[in-house]
Amino acid sequence: MQTKNAPEADPCPMLTAARLGARRMVMAVDAQAQSLGLHPGMAVAQAQAMLPDLRIEQDDPAGDAAGLNRLAGWCLRHISPLAAASPPDGVFIDVTGCTHLFATGTDDGEAALLGLLVRRLAQAGIAARAAVADTPGAAHALARRGKTQITIAPPGTTRDVLRPLPVSALRLPDDTVQALRRLGFDTLGQMMAAPRAPLAKRFGAGVLRRLDQATGDAAEPIEPVLLPEMPRSRLGFLEPISTPDDLARATTMLCERLCEKLLARGLGASRLDLVFARVDGASQSIRIGTAAPTRQAAHLIRLLTQKLETIDPGFGIESMILSASLSGPLGARQILTDLCTDAAMPDLSGLVDILANRLGPAKIFRLAPVESDVPERALRRVPALGQAEGANWPDRLPRPPRLYTPPYRIDVMALLPDHAPAQFTWRRRPYRVRRADGPERIFGEWWKHEGERWAIRDYFQVEDERGQRFWLFRRGDGQDAETGDLQWFLHGMFG
Repeated sequence: MQTKNAPEADPCPMLTAARLGARRMVMAVDAQAQSLGLHPGMAVAQAQAMLPDLRIEQDDPAGDAAGLNRLAGWCLRHISPLAAASPPDGVFIDVTGCTHLFATGTDDGEAALLGLLVRRLAQAGIAARAAVADTPGAAHALARRGKTQITIAPPGTTRDVLRPLPVSALRLPDDTVQALRRLGFDTLGQMMAAPRAPLAKRFGAGVLRRLDQATGDAAEPIEPVLLPEMPRSRLGFLEPISTPDDLARATTMLCERLCEKLLARGLGASRLDLVFARVDGASQSIRIGTAAPTRQAAHLIRLLTQKLETIDPGFGIESMILSASLSGPLGARQILTDLCTDAAMPDLSGLVDILANRLGPAKIFRLAPVESDVPERALRRVPALGQAEGANWPDRLPRPPRLYTPPYRIDVMALLPDHAPAQFTWRRRPYRVRRADGPERIFGEWWKHEGERWAIRDYFQVEDERGQRFWLFRRGDGQDAETGDLQWFLHGMFG
């Protein structure tokens, strides 16, 4: 992922400059200055001659590095436990096993994740380009030289997507890039097809190493950023371990140590990241979350060990780091007393954590009311143990516990304008109505949707011959065509 400061609403183009020897050189330019012909590496005097009204700021490499590390730390907390700064303007994020958490109804996990990153950075005033690929080098190249702001390279297509990119995408020094271009190497595809020995002899092993890292022929491990304020526990091994029992014992030891540190700080962990460093330089990780801050070692160990089967130890694990990427204050509380006459509320956090760990956090939730007469808008999802604020469930109007979204289209026999259905057909099966109650009229929310200015629904609670109870509605009042097309729908079931 590549980031840069978004241009501010300033009429003057801006650049940053630094003194290199006896000359002041341009280190970075904004979009406006770049469009006017300025570029990093040129002399400041030349830039001022081209644009007299140029705004010049002193380059701050230390501040830029600190800001990049803070951004990598944010990615570690909110995206993946494997995130590292890629100076001078990028962040590496290993999203293996994390993308499904960001999937939506329209985008898969990778597209949704990259879109979220770019939008969140734009809200912070940072323009960004992002890419996902099989290797860090390929993602680095596509983020900077790809044709679109967001690029996703399907698995196994690394070489194909790299071939048309320029040689400057390989993270090589500028003089090396210029020398390669003088020899006729304009794209990475030309370098892949060229004999390797002459390239190594002329430019050294560094050029081929960068090429191999981009294509996946050479490993490029990511060293995760370590935030000093984040509680962590590390365990190194004299001999690499790889068996499930050894990994479980090490996980238990790390978790007990981390819980002791959390206790000393008065904190509880809401998210734990366990990173495994393999002997081949690669890293793998697992992440668990809890519904409420906790430092119960037994509970956290159970959640972590359930995910150990997803780890491939390769030729062995040489070290493990367990960190609490999200934590919060957790003080002592009374859980039982002989003087208390009220029954204590059961603690459901452990059950919620186990279910979320197995099914995914998005699958565990509860429903909270919303102030709306339209049934499908009258509820929202909230965290399983979160506090819902706002409206209360109306007790005067019964609602079915099972609501279909969208409602099912059905065929109904009923007298207009306000008689209950006598029979309806759903999924090619007829249902004869024995009892009915209604209509309950619900008007459209014209202040939210212009198309609902005259919309009307008439709801009926009906019971068939076998005792099944359904919630049906008709669009329109049966008299005015503007209120609806008189089609019938099954919106829910009681019981």
